[in-house]
Amino acid sequence: MACHADRIRDQRIRKLTTLWKEGTPRSVSRKPEGKKRKDREGKSSSVARLLLLPPLGERGSGIRPRGEVQDFYEIRKKCLEEGTLWEDPEFPAEDVSIFYSRAPPKPFQWKRPHELVDSPKLFVEGVSRFDVQQGELGDCWLLAAVANLTLNSKLFHQIVPEDQWFDQEYAGIFHFRQNDGRMPPPFLGCRFWQYGRWVDVVVDDRLPTYYGRLTFLHSKDKNEFWSALLEKAYAKLHGSYEALKGGTTVEAMEDFTGGVTEMYELEKAPPNLFNIMLKAHERSSLMGCSIDPDPNVVEAQLDNGLIRGHAYSVTKVKSIDINTPRMSGKISLVRIRNPWGNEAEWKGAWSDQSPEWRFIPKEEKESIGLTFDDDGEFWMSFKDFLANFQRLEICNLNPDSLEDDEQSAAKTKWEMSVYEGSWIRGSTAGGCRNYLDTFWLNPQYRITLDDPDDDDDEEKCTVIVALMQKNRRSQRKLGLDCLTIGYAVYHLEAPDKVPKPLDVSFFKFTASTARSPSFINMREVSCRFKLPPGSYAIVPSTFEPNEEGEFLLRVKEETPEEDEHDKKVREFFRKIAGEDLEIDWEELQEVLNFALKKEFEFEGFSKEVCRSMVAMMDVDRSGKLGLEEFKLLWKDIRTWKTAFKLYDRDGSGCLNTFELRLALNSAGYHLNSHILNVLVLRYGNKTGTMTFDEFVMCAVKLKTMFETFMEKRDGAGSAEFTMEEWIETTMYS
Repeated sequence: MACHADRIRDQRIRKLTTLWKEGTPRSVSRKPEGKKRKDREGKSSSVARLLLLPPLGERGSGIRPRGEVQDFYEIRKKCLEEGTLWEDPEFPAEDVSIFYSRAPPKPFQWKRPHELVDSPKLFVEGVSRFDVQQGELGDCWLLAAVANLTLNSKLFHQIVPEDQWFDQEYAGIFHFRQNDGRMPPPFLGCRFWQYGRWVDVVVDDRLPTYYGRLTFLHSKDKNEFWSALLEKAYAKLHGSYEALKGGTTVEAMEDFTGGVTEMYELEKAPPNLFNIMLKAHERSSLMGCSIDPDPNVVEAQLDNGLIRGHAYSVTKVKSIDINTPRMSGKISLVRIRNPWGNEAEWKGAWSDQSPEWRFIPKEEKESIGLTFDDDGEFWMSFKDFLANFQRLEICNLNPDSLEDDEQSAAKTKWEMSVYEGSWIRGSTAGGCRNYLDTFWLNPQYRITLDDPDDDDDEEKCTVIVALMQKNRRSQRKLGLDCLTIGYAVYHLEAPDKVPKPLDVSFFKFTASTARSPSFINMREVSCRFKLPPGSYAIVPSTFEPNEEGEFLLRVKEETPEEDEHDKKVREFFRKIAGEDLEIDWEELQEVLNFALKKEFEFEGFSKEVCRSMVAMMDVDRSGKLGLEEFKLLWKDIRTWKTAFKLYDRDGSGCLNTFELRLALNSAGYHLNSHILNVLVLRYGNKTGTMTFDEFVMCAVKLKTMFETFMEKRDGAGSAEFTMEEWIETTMYS
């Protein structure tokens, strides 16, 4: 059962000669596998080819379709009418779907489950982490995440809904889609998070086999197929099974949950790491750990039973009472699982059958589910965990991924802001701060931290900043490896008095307040900071200038629990949206009128305002908003609502031109008198004032045009549009 090590993490770390100091980022490069990087011209053309990939999502999935979309319902209906079993043309049962860089080492045969067993099932006696058994593919990082996923029933059934079957309406097609738990779906489904949106994947059930046995991921029970089909859908998402070789556990954790990850080098572990892990486990966060590889031996087994260059799942974190002849108190323990699911387990203290367990009361052992089986799972002390593992990965879930009781039990909540952008040669690819003359050209994003942590004596705010580059795994076959990326954070003491965007003079004389630990060629770099309340600018960049690519920047901050009004709005959204958790403009109108008509004396939002709001947030041009898109919109509306109330000083329910300027300034829009007058003529009424809904309409248009321009701006402060782009922007958005 070979596992070809974690290639991104298992290779030797190469540090550039440039050391890390203020203004001089340190770049850490992990040796890429497969083909060498192409030159810059080659990479540019490869990036352009990203747009030619076949579409995977359904309409409304959050990915703008470029071509014909595979519609599960239409395909299944057609197959049932014709009495045929579907064969996926986008992921054919051919060697190219397994390997892209070489010929297969053996003659694989693609077989459907009913060709392998008499009575195939999706689930056999429920779902367990022990169902996950690794095959011949080096994707232990993926398996560790899948095993973690089974620990949370709600999360798992968002990926693989439980009311599925092989015998009813069977057409050899499986639709992987999210289900919100309120209505059992009549099909197999799973949905993966990809760069800020959920993507539905349709697959047939032909699986690679060798001599009648599944070659890759499989379940312990030969009649159970959920894990093999899940792996196939994930392989299709990235182009091939081979594309899954080598990765980090948190990469798959993020794709399963949409959460934000943190990575800790355990030799530099913070003193409160066990409490961080304990809180993460209580919040249902997913965790993984690993040991650095032996450069000469693939997955070398140590004398203590652990495997080098291998990804493990952290399945439980617990502080347990202990009484021995020499001491009494609490012992910090961690439960870990090897995805091989066999006897390759830890052999030290607190391992299976170790004498330490005799000092733990029987009821305590029962409460933690202690077993001594050769199943790959074992306990160890936190002290031994730090001494024997090199890396810990934590995927912090979004509130929407948690059950209601889990959210209420948590002492703190998380609020996330998401920004999309790209580095474009000669425009927004300025490189790191070593290249001061071009660094300021990089995309810049401003955030405001308002609420210090309740338990922080220094009155600081906890924030996680995560920078993720897009589509690099699926483009390995084009020679695109991960770019070397990082970011810097700057405190803005007087945000209204510095230029937008920040110019070269600002960076020449201003030191960063925080920064990514290093510039590194991994999919994502993230870090947790404690910063004083205030305004900040985040500058994501590649290490070298003129490196092209797309990215997602996510900022996750601890916030007080949302108020009752916001809870009611969220619940009303779910009620209106229905099973697909998406709303059109009419449903948005209903939600917003429910939320705001009690606060303002107006007839409600007009059709034009609501359509403009949908267009502003509607990246995939589906004409609908999902819950995440609505949450971002609701955050903007709250900002505009606060500004309107603050500057409607006479309580008239309208803003005059002077009040409008102040309100727009507070919302971040600084306009000259000419533009201000144009806005009053376009969006105001005949008295030259603006009501609340007119003000919101004006703010929506301003936000849309500002963001559209900033995406296209060049170093000279101009933006270039094609005719098609200009028409789409002005006519729809």
